[in-house]
Amino acid sequence: MKAQILRQWGGADQFEPADLPTPALRPGCVLIEVAATSLNPIDVKIRNGLPIGPELPAILGADVSGTVVAVAPDVDAFAPGDAVFGCAGGVRGQDGALAQMMVADARLLARAPRSIALTDAAALPLVSITAWDALERIGSAEGDHLLVQGALGGVGHIAVQLAKARGAKVAATVTRDADIDQALALGADAAVNGRVETAKAFAERLTGGRGFDAVVDTVGAEQITAALEAVKTHGQVVTTNARHVQDLALLHAKALSLHAVFMLLPMLTGEGRERHGRILAKIAELVDQGKLKPLLNARRFSLATVADAHRCYEARDFKGKILIEIGAS
Repeated sequence: MKAQILRQWGGADQFEPADLPTPALRPGCVLIEVAATSLNPIDVKIRNGLPIGPELPAILGADVSGTVVAVAPDVDAFAPGDAVFGCAGGVRGQDGALAQMMVADARLLARAPRSIALTDAAALPLVSITAWDALERIGSAEGDHLLVQGALGGVGHIAVQLAKARGAKVAATVTRDADIDQALALGADAAVNGRVETAKAFAERLTGGRGFDAVVDTVGAEQITAALEAVKTHGQVVTTNARHVQDLALLHAKALSLHAVFMLLPMLTGEGRERHGRILAKIAELVDQGKLKPLLNARRFSLATVADAHRCYEARDFKGKILIEIGAS
């Protein structure tokens, strides 16, 4: 099979094409003919040496969509010919989706949505599970008034749609005036350029000074402080980017709860993988019901242009999820 591999960690120029044997099927796993993968920030961090990646020479790519071609004897959830998607590789102990074939733990997979292209389904797994986890951690429920910070990012644009599907009232921050209308089109009830109006001022304007019931932060750093300022007393804040030294005085002063989400833990520890498969099955249902759709970057990449996809990401020259179509390559 054709693949892109890394022999050492570093820049995008470290990717090199390779012809490799088809990976051997393992117990509890399926063999997938890969249709596509999508590029997530964690893929870039691993490429740069974050020590949770597979052993060198490494095949990266956490997200995958494709067609099952073989199943292990102990797997009965899938059969050859099934279209599946999942976040199932590219970390320690598990090669990823930058190859024509990939072995994946069946527990991490679900049948792909039927209403969108199989390649497009690769944009969903990591960000959807992360957004789902974030809303679960804050106990998001019908009638809640939530703020999503970074509402057009990978996790943010899914969080807006999932929160609306749960019956929440959703406010959103974006980084450009031009993105406000797109946030509203995703279902946000109100949206603002967070570089023009602070989250605190936004909360005061929308809630009469009470504060949002909860804030989903997908940005990190100073935006965690912004979330603490914008949430109500005894409110809930969840962040997907907590790698930051933070003054938590507001957390104490307002008796808040702060949560962090790291969705790769089941992949790294082996614990709780079944839950990811169950979440993705629900995500597929929401997609097919027209309640959820991925935002996709207009430019598509291939297995041969993986390095260009990474350069595109690092240059911030994209809008929506970056897809890498594998196919026959």
